[in-house]
Amino acid sequence: MTDATKSFFAQQAWVNGTWARDVLLGVNVNGVWSGVQAGASEVERRGAVVLPGPVLPGLVNAHSHAFQRAIVGLTERRGGAVGTASDDFWSWRDRMYTAALRIAPAQLETIATLLYTELRQSGYTQVCEFHYLHNAPSGQPYADPLEMSLALARAAQRAGMGLTLLPTLYMRSGFDAAGLRGDQRRFASSPTSIARLVEGLQAQVRDMPWVNVGVAMHSLRAADEGAIAEIAAFANESGLPVHIHIAEQTQEVQDCISHTGLRPIEWLLTKMPVNANWNLVHATHTTPAELQGVAYAGASIIICPSTEANLGDGVFDYSGFAKRGGRWSIGSDSHVTRSWSEELRLLEYSQRLALRQRNVAAQAGEHLSTAAALFEGALAGGHAATAQPLGGIQVGHRADFMVLDSNAPALLGMPADHVLDAQLFSSPDAKPLAVYLAGQAHNLAQWPAQAQNYAQVMRDLWSEL
Repeated sequence: MTDATKSFFAQQAWVNGTWARDVLLGVNVNGVWSGVQAGASEVERRGAVVLPGPVLPGLVNAHSHAFQRAIVGLTERRGGAVGTASDDFWSWRDRMYTAALRIAPAQLETIATLLYTELRQSGYTQVCEFHYLHNAPSGQPYADPLEMSLALARAAQRAGMGLTLLPTLYMRSGFDAAGLRGDQRRFASSPTSIARLVEGLQAQVRDMPWVNVGVAMHSLRAADEGAIAEIAAFANESGLPVHIHIAEQTQEVQDCISHTGLRPIEWLLTKMPVNANWNLVHATHTTPAELQGVAYAGASIIICPSTEANLGDGVFDYSGFAKRGGRWSIGSDSHVTRSWSEELRLLEYSQRLALRQRNVAAQAGEHLSTAAALFEGALAGGHAATAQPLGGIQVGHRADFMVLDSNAPALLGMPADHVLDAQLFSSPDAKPLAVYLAGQAHNLAQWPAQAQNYAQVMRDLWSEL
């Protein structure tokens, strides 16, 4: 490992979908894996930093709305008298808009800093920020259109989190609407304004380590065919990852059929140049033909199990997609949990409840271990979501990893080959001892100040509650 500027030694590390023993890890000056050697001898590992527990690669959190961290715990009460009001995604969305209309740039930066720190503490090392909170509360653009976007970039830098920033197109409130509702005024954008945001951000974040830019369309209901096609062409020319919410709710599917004659994913595959750069968020309500089409196109699906459960969206057909060789990743979306273990556990448990079977992910894939099937699936989708070399502990990829705590209650005495199984299916989660991004450990010294600042923002936002 002559090109390594830093070396680590792990008695146990997750490499190529399995546990490897006595692993010598080299990281070069750019924070990239320069060597991965299993079975290293005592002589070979001399001088390496000895890691105090099993090592897993860092994961990508492929879908985030950072500002929604500020409403976690504030939407869990029914509205209206008993039996007189339904509570679903659409009523939750109206409550969410109250936060969207209040948050100032400095508050967003504080919220996102704490959130991104929480995500990194869990073992996420890159987050894809699906960002549509562009304008001032009045709905007018800020003097600097990048104001809110740069608040997120600064937050990621402060938290030591990798960030893929996704300026998001949002033009109308529904398929038959001419424009946005009044409470959506901060989201207003056009293909031209989004392209300018992307180009402006690319210039601004050039010197920010671990930050890159992609593009998103909020949903089919939020933009017409021409606008979506324009953004898709822009992304294709620029080689950007593309993200879009799709088929999350049954009403959305019904509305799409009513206005276009096609189901949402069916429409997308028919009308747009969907390829390996595309990431379809949720895809909760699909047909086998749609899942086959997504897999054939090489596109990825981003599953957000905790949010989909919290909002009552439904259950994604994981088994059907996995059996077709579909690629996927996970996201924490509205951040009711910030734990990747909990996301993957809930993904598997939702399948078990729906199908009344066990070890669904293992049955649908090539792994004996359900935890291995889930972890490898989430890991493999990271590159598509971010367009960054984030696919595990392998030469040429960024040196992101977490060190597990073998003395945590969930892992005590666990046979080495079952550590990942216990990490996912023994609660409470075993929190990592350390999380490294590009070979650098996370410094938690700023956590008390971050927590204090976040608490003050919450008091300012919700003082009347």
